[in-house]
Amino acid sequence: MDRTEKREFVASLAAVFADTSMVVVTRNDGLTVADATELRRRVRAAGATYKVAKNRLANLALAGTRFEGISPLLKGPTALSWSADPVAVAKVLVEFAKTNEKLVVLGGALGPQTLNVDGIKALAELPSLDTLRAQLVGLISTPATRIAGVLQAPAGQLARVFGAYAKKDEAA
Repeated sequence: MDRTEKREFVASLAAVFADTSMVVVTRNDGLTVADATELRRRVRAAGATYKVAKNRLANLALAGTRFEGISPLLKGPTALSWSADPVAVAKVLVEFAKTNEKLVVLGGALGPQTLNVDGIKALAELPSLDTLRAQLVGLISTPATRIAGVLQAPAGQLARVFGAYAKKDEAA
């Protein structure tokens, strides 16, 4: 890379850090090309981005952003992943790291809050945004269903009472 390419890369990475809500730092200890391709495919499917960046350039891009706390993690062969949905990127990386020991999750940041490995794993265990939306809709619709059942119950009880009296009159 020449100087202009480096400047453009730092500017684009700084723009990404200004727009995203979550950044995860991973270490690549000898991922094969096939493994890296599979990881990128999974990350892209989750709506996230996975980028291997020079640590010095990434540190320049991090300077002055809310993710500045992850700078100490940028040592050795690292990669950055980011997404607007914090759970999606954490979930994909933690799941991939479980099946491939050559990818190590180092930590990350959720806004200005720096997270260690345990924080990223805890975030990965949360349900996805779509699941949370479905649960919320379920919670909202449940009371309406119960109200309809309660309103119908007295009418059903009256019908059974009238039916019982009708059978009693027929038997008599």
